[in-house]
Formats: sequence, C-alpha cells, structure tokens
Amino acid sequence: MGEGRSMSVTVVLLCMLVLYSEMAHASTYVVGGRTGWSGDMTAWNGKVYKAGDTLLFYYNATQHNVVVVDEGGYNSCSASAGSKTYQTGHDYIQLPKGPSFFISSLAGQCQGGLKLSVTAL
Repeated sequence: MGEGRSMSVTVVLLCMLVLYSEMAHASTYVVGGRTGWSGDMTAWNGKVYKAGDTLLFYYNATQHNVVVVDEGGYNSCSASAGSKTYQTGHDYIQLPKGPSFFISSLAGQCQGGLKLSVTAL
C-alpha cells in the first residue's frame, strides 16, 4: 500500500513540475518593438508564439487603443459590442492557444495597418 501511495505522490510531483516548467518558459514580447503599437504592423503579423506568452502593447493612450477581435473583426476593421478594449498605453495580454486578433478601433487606424494577427501554439 505504501508503494502505491509513493507512486501517486511521484506522479503528482512530476505533473506539477511540468506545469511549472511551462509557466517558467513563457515570454513577454513588446508589440512593434521600439516603436510600439503604432503605424503599420505588417512585419508583426503572422508571428507564432507559445500559448501563455504575453504581448505588451505599449502606445500613447491619447492616440491609440487595443481591441481584441475575432477574425471577422480583424478583416473588416470593426469591433463588435462587448469587445475587450485596452486603453492604458501599457497593456499586457496573455495569449491563449490558437489565433488572436487585435485592432485599434480609433478612426482610420486599423485601415492604415494598425492591426495584428498572431498564433499561439
């Protein structure tokens, strides 16, 4: 009976180690690099990250915002009612597994290229 319990504890500890390892390897990326979230994001579109990685959207909050949209909203440069909107100028967004889409909803910005499509594996 003691051996079975010991094995269960070992399995639980290994599972915890794997989960911790995944979290420890998450990274943070500043969207747009030195220029931040402004202008044309073409060079950033299509990048692949790991699920759990974080994107930092750094921008002038009086000039831009970040809105999480679906693929349709990304393609049409429109945000549906209730879309999560960030406006602080220093927004951390953790990536879920799969595609993620972001736009600026301020007049003409998305149409001018201020939108981002990435995938997390």
